[in-house]
Amino acid sequence: MRSNSLTARVLLLASAWSVLALVVIAVVISTLYRQGVERSFTDLLRAQLYNVINSITVSNENTLAGSPQLGDLRFSQPDTGWYWVVEPLGNFQTAPLVSSSLGVSTLPVPGILDVPFDNRYERYYVVTDEAGNRVQVAETEVVLDGEGRAARFRVTGNLNVVEDDVRDFSNSLYLALAVFGVGSLVVNGLAILYSLRPLDKARVALGKIRGGDAERLEGEFPREIQPLATEINALIESNRRLVERARMQVGNLAHSLKTPIAVLLNEARTLDSHHGDLVRGQVDAMQAQVQSYLSRARIAAQRGSILARAEAEPALERLVRVMRRLNPDKTFELDMQQPTIVLAMEQQDLEEAVGNLLENASRFAETKVVITVTSGTHPSSDPDVMRRSWVTLLVEDDGPGLEPDQITEAMKRGRRLDESRPGTGLGLSIVSEVVSEYHGTFAMSRSPLGGLKAELLLPGLSKELA
Repeated sequence: MRSNSLTARVLLLASAWSVLALVVIAVVISTLYRQGVERSFTDLLRAQLYNVINSITVSNENTLAGSPQLGDLRFSQPDTGWYWVVEPLGNFQTAPLVSSSLGVSTLPVPGILDVPFDNRYERYYVVTDEAGNRVQVAETEVVLDGEGRAARFRVTGNLNVVEDDVRDFSNSLYLALAVFGVGSLVVNGLAILYSLRPLDKARVALGKIRGGDAERLEGEFPREIQPLATEINALIESNRRLVERARMQVGNLAHSLKTPIAVLLNEARTLDSHHGDLVRGQVDAMQAQVQSYLSRARIAAQRGSILARAEAEPALERLVRVMRRLNPDKTFELDMQQPTIVLAMEQQDLEEAVGNLLENASRFAETKVVITVTSGTHPSSDPDVMRRSWVTLLVEDDGPGLEPDQITEAMKRGRRLDESRPGTGLGLSIVSEVVSEYHGTFAMSRSPLGGLKAELLLPGLSKELA
C-alpha cells in the first residue's frame, strides 16, 4: 500500500536505508574480523609448530628427545583440543612423542592427496578429536639430522577459541551498531521532520485561505518552496481577477436588460387588460429566465474559486427574519446543529437557493416552516467528492405536500402545479441548477410535519478545520 504522507515516505526510506546499511556493515565487519582471527590463529599454530620442532632432537640412543615448552597450560590438560605430536618417518623406528593433553588418544590424519602440502611444505586442516573437539592442525615434516632421520610434526588448536572470540566480538558489534542505528534513526527522523516543517507551514497557510482567514500565502518560505508559494499566490490572484471579470460582465448584462424589460412592462400597462396581462406574464417569465441564466453564468465563473464561501448561520438567519416579516402569521424555525458551518459557495447563491425554497414553503405552509442544517455525506463513490465536507440543509413545512408524481412534475422547468398563486414556475429549477453547479444534490419528499421536505446537500467547510 502506497503512503500518501510525504513525511512517512521519507522516514520509511531513510529508516530502511539505515537499517540495510547497518546490517551490511555488521556482516562485513564481522566477516573481516573472523578472517583476521582465523589468520592469527593459524599464525599462532605455525609459531607453536616451529617451537616444537626446535625443541625436538635425536638422542644418542636414536630416539626422539625433547620437551617442548609452549607456555600454554592447555597442552598439559586432557581433551582440551590443544595437542602436539611428533612421529618418526621412514626407517626411523622409535616411539612418537605426544603432549600430555593428548595422552593415548590419536588424531585422524587425511591423506596427502586430500590435503596437500603448500610451497613451504606445510599443510593445515580441520579434524575432530576423540573428545569431540573441532581442532585445526598445523603439520609439517622435518629432517632431524645428517643421517636423514625425519619426523612429522603436528600442533593442534581448538577452534572453539576462534568461535568464542568471533561471537563475543559480534555481540559487542551488534549492540554498538544497534545503539548507533536507533540514535541515527531518531536523529534522521527529527532532521526530516524539521526539514519538512515549511511544508506544514504552507499547509496551514493554505488552510487559512480555504477557511477565509487569508487571501494569499503569507510568511517566509525556504528557497525550495518559495517558487511554489509565489505561483500559488499568482494563481489565486488570477482566479480572483477572473471571478471579478465574470461578475462585472454578468452585472453589465443584467443592467443592460433591465431597462428594456422595464419598458415592456410599462407598455403592457397601456394595453387592454387581456393583452396587457398576457404581455406582463411573458415579460415576467422572460425576466425570470434571464435571471436564471445570469445566475448560472455567475455560478459557473465562481464555483472553481477557492475563495467562494458563505457562513451558513448569518445568511440563513437573515432569510428567516425576512420571511417572518413577510409572513407574520407563520412560524419560521432555524435549527443549526453546528453553528460554525461554512459553505464552500457564494453567499448570493446560497440565499437564492434557500430563498426560493422558503418562498415556496411559506406559500403552502399552514403554520410552520422549519430549516435544519446538519453535516451530511455525499452518495458519490468518487474519492475526491467523498473526501470533501458536505452539509445537509432541510426546508420543511406543514402544508398539504406533494405526491411523488407531483414532485416529478414540479421539478420540470417552468411548470406550476397551482396556477392560482403567483410565480413563474422557475423557483425549484433554479434551486436545482444552483445546487448542481456546486456538485451537490437536491431532492424533495414528504415531511414528518405533513407537508413538503426539500433536502439540499451542499459543499461545506467547518471553520475549525480551515
